[in-house]
Amino acid sequence: MEKVHLLSLGCPKNLADSELILGALTGAGFELTLDPEDAQVLVVNTCSFIEAAKKESLDAILEAAEVKKRGANRRLVVAGCLAQRYGAELREQMPEVDIFVGTGNFLDLPELLRRTERPETRPIPYAGSAHLLPAASMARVRSGDFFTSYLKISEGCNHKCAFCIIPAIRGRHESRPLADVVREARMLVDSGARELNLIAQDLTAYGRDLAPRTSLAALLEELDRVEGVRWIRLLYCYPNFVTDELLGAIASLPSVVPYIDMPLQHADDAVLRAMRRERSSGALRKLLDRIRKRVPGVTLRTSFIVGFPGETDEAFGRLVDFVREQQFERVGVFTYSREENTAAFGLAAQVPERVKRERRAALMEAQAEISLRKNRDLIGREMEVLVEGTVPGRAARLRGRIAAQAPEIDGAVFFKGEAEPGEFVRVRVKQALTYDLRGEMVAADIGQEKMASHA
Repeated sequence: MEKVHLLSLGCPKNLADSELILGALTGAGFELTLDPEDAQVLVVNTCSFIEAAKKESLDAILEAAEVKKRGANRRLVVAGCLAQRYGAELREQMPEVDIFVGTGNFLDLPELLRRTERPETRPIPYAGSAHLLPAASMARVRSGDFFTSYLKISEGCNHKCAFCIIPAIRGRHESRPLADVVREARMLVDSGARELNLIAQDLTAYGRDLAPRTSLAALLEELDRVEGVRWIRLLYCYPNFVTDELLGAIASLPSVVPYIDMPLQHADDAVLRAMRRERSSGALRKLLDRIRKRVPGVTLRTSFIVGFPGETDEAFGRLVDFVREQQFERVGVFTYSREENTAAFGLAAQVPERVKRERRAALMEAQAEISLRKNRDLIGREMEVLVEGTVPGRAARLRGRIAAQAPEIDGAVFFKGEAEPGEFVRVRVKQALTYDLRGEMVAADIGQEKMASHA
């Protein structure tokens, strides 16, 4: 029995693909190992969204190639976005790679590996289709914490943002059937998940392509009925399709946490037009006001790109003012990455890298002040906390998250007490840091009952 080691890079959507890759391999008789030196098959599931992600992916491939050299009859697989985007070029540049498998055909990997048992058949460049739409019937080996899981509800994207290569890699938007998503949700909950994080390139596009047509709000209503799920979270919403129906579902359904991740990218009208975004800063203000009125206490996470071609000091200043005005709970900031085959690649007035880095630091500093102030407002409050585990080296201190903290991308709650991973406990906040909270546990596992409020 051959052993497989897989390294997953990039976003949670890529992680969901990695879990399907592992499911296909174990179903074909491969054994999994966490030690690359113990593996006969090395898989790197790559990202190529921006330059930094490409560099990380290439570095990981080269490291895996070194591991391959140290053992006999090892094979190296490069999967995912980088293979989909640059498979032909990489075949010439990296003869040490045995298989390139793209974003739409990775379930063929067991058969492709069988072909590589004959050295004369290597390498295998096999980009496949743009994406594979998941299904509940597909074997999936979950990684990470058992009590939380990502649930991919659609694939692809129909937007034409000037800076983004994803539609060229992943293809056009395609929704999973509603009943199939609910079926997988039940399977995840049956395996121990108490938190489901919905992911897609564009969550809010869900269901518009199905027959009969449905919506993200309708999906949330069905998922809320899944017995045992405690938190349902929305990641990667698109501003144009945040409907009143959706906001009503978020506000009223007990399991749906009032948390919306909605990248806005900028707040200067000229930059938004150049980015081919579909809203002006005025429209964004109206949308944010509508969200906050319809979903009291909502946590808004967004992200912005600084240094887009043509972004002047004045345009950047308007973005900083917008962030200070809106007081977002969570903000991520990226420097613009110039990607070939995107509309923005050939734009004039490219911003120097030094200026991009300075602007990112300045915007993050402004958000840090906001985050600390909002965290201080929580001091003295009792919060529902999902326990993640103990702090390494601090057996008496636990780590968890409140509903306003998404896994991996937001802060955490640190507190003393005794509780098991996956339990929900009550914690009183005693101290606020810029992104994290510290407190004390005031009630042990609070059971399966759904609270009227997530606070």
